[in-house]
Amino acid sequence: MSILVRRFDARRDRGGSREYLDSPLMAERTPTQQQKASVLVVEDNPDLAYGLRNSLEIAGYAVEVAEDGVAGVEQARAVDPDLIVLDLMLPGMDGYRVLRTLRDEGRGVPVLILTARGEEADKVLGFRLGADDYVTKPFGVLELLARIEALLRRTRNWRGTETASVVERFGDVEVDVNARTVRRNGERVELTPKEFDLLIALLRRQGRVTSRNELLRAVWGYSASVVSRTVDTHVAELRRKLEVDAAEPRHILTVWKVGYKFQV
Repeated sequence: MSILVRRFDARRDRGGSREYLDSPLMAERTPTQQQKASVLVVEDNPDLAYGLRNSLEIAGYAVEVAEDGVAGVEQARAVDPDLIVLDLMLPGMDGYRVLRTLRDEGRGVPVLILTARGEEADKVLGFRLGADDYVTKPFGVLELLARIEALLRRTRNWRGTETASVVERFGDVEVDVNARTVRRNGERVELTPKEFDLLIALLRRQGRVTSRNELLRAVWGYSASVVSRTVDTHVAELRRKLEVDAAEPRHILTVWKVGYKFQV
């Protein structure tokens, strides 16, 4: 089965007109999408919410929609979705507060932030609060579906991992791979799901220089057609949380014009 690809336009994001344009591009249904994963869309613009629901349901997802932040938190608690697509600019309780509330409650559901705010500071704050990925309006539905599928695939892969403990150590940091926990000097360090996945990807490539595109494919499940700061932002957060001096890292090193490498 194929789906019609649309491109959303946020130039009238608060307006009342339909915010997408039909495109002749087609994409095939994938096994992940056919498993009827549940997605909660938290979006206050009714036309955009309608377009998202329509595209996701055609792609094979079970979709719930919440029209504001308070309703989003309540529905996340009630339906326990497999993934949340979360707008930042919400009335009453904005997306940042929604994300903080869910993470404070210990909910590890993957969260993909969807917003017209594309400033790096906004992205960094979202990642620090526990977001897993970020899409800036206007966006292509193919890209959105690819990112959703990648997040779900990685979540399912981790849940299917054997429970035997695999512990990696470097400096004063201890990483329990299967428990997905990190401790520094014996104290728990809170990493977002994507930060943890990136750390594992770097650990497994210990000593080898890895490009940003390779890390994008390994951790996010896609490659960027344009220069992406996603990897750089997550690396900066890992350094801030795990390095003794984030400005002079000893373990997560930048290889200029190439990417990153990890050393013990």
